[in-house]
Amino acid sequence: MDKAHDVQRTTVVGAVLFLTVDGKSFEIDLGRQSPRLVAATQEQRERFEVSPSGYGIHWSDLDEDLSIDGLIGVKRPAPAGELSGKV
Repeated sequence: MDKAHDVQRTTVVGAVLFLTVDGKSFEIDLGRQSPRLVAATQEQRERFEVSPSGYGIHWSDLDEDLSIDGLIGVKRPAPAGELSGKV
């Protein structure tokens, strides 16, 4: 299986997620994305797992999952064979 993304760095400082994905750096305001991460302790923020497929990040202590696509604003086309919603 191909990985959706290669996540090289994930760091949360205050309400900002610093993310390096596919060689590009992003600063994401978590106030809009994840109030749980904003309210979490630094120790909780540091315990995360990137999914093996590269689709998301999971913080088990917080029961929080964020998709990489959603964080960096990527929209993928629907898989082949999926209905397009047109009749």
